[in-house]
Amino acid sequence: MPNIKSAKKRVLLSREANVKNKMAKSALKTTLKKFDSAVVAGNREEATAAYKAAVVAVDKAAVKGILHKNNAARKKSSMTLKLNAMA
Repeated sequence: MPNIKSAKKRVLLSREANVKNKMAKSALKTTLKKFDSAVVAGNREEATAAYKAAVVAVDKAAVKGILHKNNAARKKSSMTLKLNAMA
């Protein structure tokens, strides 16, 4: 445990940031899984709605720094290919 006041504060803040990032990653993964399950089920309308929600979630994660921008682009591209393959 740190002795300096500012170091103690950094430990507390980093713990809070870690929890927030973990929650955001979990929510993102849930959104992506909903899209994948809709695609597997073959429900076009549900997949389209889940696709829109997933793209928004991926973009927000990239802006917040949870995902790298190229990782976000790759995820969106693969989702688009899966959605288009349903047609």
